[in-house]
Amino acid sequence: MIKKLLSSGVTNLQLNFAILIGRVSFGVAMLTHGWPKLANYSAIAPNFPDPIGVGSEFSLALAVFSEFFCSILLILGLGTRLALIPLLITMMVAFFIHHAGDAFGDKELSFLFMFGFLVLFLTGPGKFSLDHKIFGSK
Repeated sequence: MIKKLLSSGVTNLQLNFAILIGRVSFGVAMLTHGWPKLANYSAIAPNFPDPIGVGSEFSLALAVFSEFFCSILLILGLGTRLALIPLLITMMVAFFIHHAGDAFGDKELSFLFMFGFLVLFLTGPGKFSLDHKIFGSK
């Protein structure tokens, strides 16, 4: 038992299950940030931060698209790597631009999401995804 716990090996099933857990947990966690923005869009839009200079309302629209709609795709494992691109960009903007001057503790969440999304981008959607069902393993 100890030998198995200390082993660096991983089975294909373990890897695919870990990817599923990562996709669902990061997707659901990000969804909880996107839903309030979508539900209160009109009230939030005028005062939403504009860290990249495209206007508050458009910045909010980009955040909603990423945090809500791309999170749903991530959870389902549908267009996973494509859905992760806006999520990664959103977290990079949050970490490197919006919270640039903040203490690490204030931007830690965007840092964790950013690297979680990066890991998922590198691993792909895994076997337990709609991408795998539709497109196969290649």
